[in-house]
Amino acid sequence: MAISPRRHGVKIVELSTGALPLSVVATAVWGLVAVAPNADPQMFPLDKPVLVTDLDDAISKAGADGTLAKSLKAIGDQARAIGIVVRVAPGAGGNQADITTSQNANLIGGGAAGARTGMQALLDAQSVTGIRPRILAVPGFSAQTVGDALGLLAGKLNAIAYFDAGPTRTIAAATAFRGNFAYRELFLMFGDFLAANPFTKAVEPSYATARAVGLRAKIDQEIGYHKTISNVPVSGVVGMTPAVGWDLQDENTEAGLLNGADVTCLIRRDGFRFWGNRGCASDPRFAFESAVRTNQVLRDTIAEGVFPYIDRPLNPGLARDIVESINALFRREKAAGRIIGAEAFLTEANTPDQLAAGKLRVGYRFTPAAPLEDLGIDTLITDEFYADFNQLAA
Repeated sequence: MAISPRRHGVKIVELSTGALPLSVVATAVWGLVAVAPNADPQMFPLDKPVLVTDLDDAISKAGADGTLAKSLKAIGDQARAIGIVVRVAPGAGGNQADITTSQNANLIGGGAAGARTGMQALLDAQSVTGIRPRILAVPGFSAQTVGDALGLLAGKLNAIAYFDAGPTRTIAAATAFRGNFAYRELFLMFGDFLAANPFTKAVEPSYATARAVGLRAKIDQEIGYHKTISNVPVSGVVGMTPAVGWDLQDENTEAGLLNGADVTCLIRRDGFRFWGNRGCASDPRFAFESAVRTNQVLRDTIAEGVFPYIDRPLNPGLARDIVESINALFRREKAAGRIIGAEAFLTEANTPDQLAAGKLRVGYRFTPAAPLEDLGIDTLITDEFYADFNQLAA
């Protein structure tokens, strides 16, 4: 008779089923597009995404001219966070109009994968550096065409972008400028801070958008993606320009008008702060910065987290594991206060023919944490507290 081995002992079998823990993606990664004619070309080659891990070293090699060094200093005053720099060439031309047009074209850039220029080079950052920027800005520039390109780019990168509220520093001009955009990822800033120049030490305007980038990274590191940048002290500044009228108890001010147009402004209250929670979204569900950020973080975290499930045999257990992995993430984020609630589920699109074709559809719904933007406190004068007067006076 045929003899076959008989197991007489223990065999360990590793199982690859079950829910996987989903780790929240890194969000405190900035992306900067800047001009620096005297920068070290080895450190900052033109139109190439460069990973910056040491801000002090980067500032020393950025050169005193242009926008790069001052922007890096503004970020570094808020947080020590890694980021991506794309340096572009200054504008050229026979007159100021031509120079401005050329400069804006350099900032916007173009080209295909591997040969992109200007801000479009940020699309290559992931493949070149391994890092994807999620907080974008083009400090020192305010042309509508640049803002439009930045808003579009932010959507492609699943990032947010801070941009100057137009070239004319008046309330009317800023509120009108806001009407040019409908990108949920774009947030407009009115005014600049005053701070010391990193080289001359003279006090001068310091780009609010660059400080917003640094503050956003700091908040991500210390609090979370669910907190807006509004009403958080800004470090390294001594003033702001232009001054904006603001009153905590009255919306009929310049700050109130700007906020009413979804433009963030600067205020002075126990230091200097950004004041405003809303961006350029046309969909009211994404009006708040926290809603946009939460949506982005959940999308990327889920997409990256379920990568190991791709190409596994599609059976009920796999579908159950995917849904449970996502719901475990939601429970953790809810417990931390970063979302109000969320739930993942299998959709009705999972028909036999779709499943047989290797297609599984999972849906989820979530409620982001809205900022407390409007606090009402009701007051009433009453004589009820005189009720026990005689007893207390006896």
